[in-house]
Amino acid sequence: MKHPELITQVFTEHKLPEKLSIRPPFVKPRVDKKKEALLRNIRLDVYEFFVGHVVPERQNVSVIKANTRDDIDEQVNENTRSIINLKPINNVRYINKFLMRVNEKMPDAGLFIGCVEPVKNVERKLREKIKMPFLFSFVWFFVFVFHRVMPKIRYIQKLYFFFTQGKYRFLTMGETLGRIVSCGFEIIEYKEIDGLLYFSVMKTSEPVYGQKPSFGPLFPMNRVGRNGEMIKVYKLRTMHPFAEFLQDYITKLNGYNETGKPANDFRVATWGKFYRKYWLDELPQLLNVLRGELNIVGVRPLSRTRFNELPEDIRIQRIRFKPGCIPPYVALLMPDSEGNIEAERIYLAEKMKHPLWTDVKYLFLALFNIFSGKIKSS
Repeated sequence: MKHPELITQVFTEHKLPEKLSIRPPFVKPRVDKKKEALLRNIRLDVYEFFVGHVVPERQNVSVIKANTRDDIDEQVNENTRSIINLKPINNVRYINKFLMRVNEKMPDAGLFIGCVEPVKNVERKLREKIKMPFLFSFVWFFVFVFHRVMPKIRYIQKLYFFFTQGKYRFLTMGETLGRIVSCGFEIIEYKEIDGLLYFSVMKTSEPVYGQKPSFGPLFPMNRVGRNGEMIKVYKLRTMHPFAEFLQDYITKLNGYNETGKPANDFRVATWGKFYRKYWLDELPQLLNVLRGELNIVGVRPLSRTRFNELPEDIRIQRIRFKPGCIPPYVALLMPDSEGNIEAERIYLAEKMKHPLWTDVKYLFLALFNIFSGKIKSS
C-alpha cells in the first residue's frame, strides 16, 4: 500500500517561497520535478529507509530507475555523491557490470541504495497461488531450474538470456550481497519491505576486476596448507555463488558458532544444509588427499582470516603438518569453538611424538563417534 499523501506532506513542509532571495542554511533546497515525481510514488516505509542513510531531495543524490549501464549514464547527475535506484536488480542483464558502473559514478564513501526480490519471496507468492502441494512442487521445480540454474550454466545461459532478455532473474540475498561487495562496496544495512530486500552500501574500493566466482557443484576454497602455503581445498557447494566475498562481513556481524563456523550464516543454501548434516560436502577433499595436499586426519584447513585469529602457538604448530579431512575435534568430541582449538592442541602434541599412530588412533575414534551418532556435522 502506498502513502502518496504522506510523501506529499514531506515535500510541502519543506517548500520554499518562490521569491525568497536569501535561503536560510537549514532549509532544504527545492527538488527537481522528475525526482519529486519518483519519490511521490514510493511507500512511506521505503522512503524512511532512504532517509535513514541519505536525504533524497539533495542535489548530490541521484534518484533513478535503471536496468542498464546506459540508464546509469543518462540518469545520474554530475557531482553525484549518492545514488538511489528504485528498480530491482532482478531485471539487470549484466549485474556485476551494472554495479561496477555505479561504482565508477560515485566518489569514495558514496552511498548506493537499491533493492532485489529474493527468490524465497518469489517461491512464497507462487505457493499462495498454487494451493495443491504436489502441483506446486512440480511447477516450482521447472521454474527454479529455468530462472536459477540455467543462467549459471555456461553454454545454456545464452539461450536463457535470449528468451528472457535478462529479466526476472532469481537471486538470493547471499548472492546479491556477495556481488555488491565484490564490486567495491561495503554493506551498511539491509531490510525487507513489502517483498523486496532494500540495501544500503558504501563505496570503499574499486571493483575486483577479473574475478572468477565458482558457480558449479564443486567449490574450490583457498585454505592455509603446510608451511603456510595457500592451497585449494575442494568441497561440494553448500553456499550461494559469490558467498566467498561475504566471509569477513558474516564473521564480523555474527561471529562464530559453537563449532567454530560463522554463526547464522545466510549464505548456506537449503541443499547445503542437507549436505553438511551428513558430511557429504567433505567428500571431494579426497581429491586433495590424492594430490598430496591433505591427510585423512589432521587439523582443519582454514581460511587465512580464520587462521590469523588462532593463538600464535597453534598457528606455529599447525603449519608443520598437512591439514586433514577429519579434524581432531571429531575424535575427541570437542566441537565447540574453544574445544576445537584445544582438540588441535592435544592432537598436535601427540602428533609430534607419534605421527603415524596418532593419525590411526584419531581416525578410528572419529569414525566410531560419527557412526554411533555421538557427533554430527554442523
